[in-house]
Amino acid sequence: MRKITANVYMTLDGRGAFPKYPGWDRPMRTANALFRHMWIARYDDVSTVVMGRRSFLGHHRVWSGKARQPGDPPYQFAYSHFLDRVDKVCLSRRLSTVAWENSRILKGDLAQVLGILRLEKGGNILLEGGPRIVQEALRRRLADDYWFFVMPVVYGRGPRYWSAMKAQNTLKLLEVKHGEDGEILLHYETVR
Repeated sequence: MRKITANVYMTLDGRGAFPKYPGWDRPMRTANALFRHMWIARYDDVSTVVMGRRSFLGHHRVWSGKARQPGDPPYQFAYSHFLDRVDKVCLSRRLSTVAWENSRILKGDLAQVLGILRLEKGGNILLEGGPRIVQEALRRRLADDYWFFVMPVVYGRGPRYWSAMKAQNTLKLLEVKHGEDGEILLHYETVR
């Protein structure tokens, strides 16, 4: 059965934002170690990426192959190629069409949508959806593992990943990677 992984990009106070911090905007001609570990190493085993509407539209605008500029570094072209070729699922009640190749819109309960996707042929599934989707996945134990990319900022605003839950959800730490600008990549699996 296909594994479901949730990617979480957050500040130290659990906000789903991409704030500025020292080094965040350092131009990279090659992918840094965290990007290579979190993305490049997973290109071959992921065949479906699930995103919420805002995440989908933002990724399409910034990361599709059509968004690339001639001077962009090769790793960005490779990432765009990966996103263009994988099956992309946009979870939206508002959109009726999408313009990104290999994309489709699904509506309904997240557990049912993921259940359908798990039964389809293909590689693993990434939830790249933003705070509400990750929060729902964690609350309902829908993901098999989580990759937390934690930025060294207490931001104080923006959507929150954490809210009240009815029950505890225990995770097992698999690995920790440190970034050159104070970021931390934490990889956990769900304890079932």
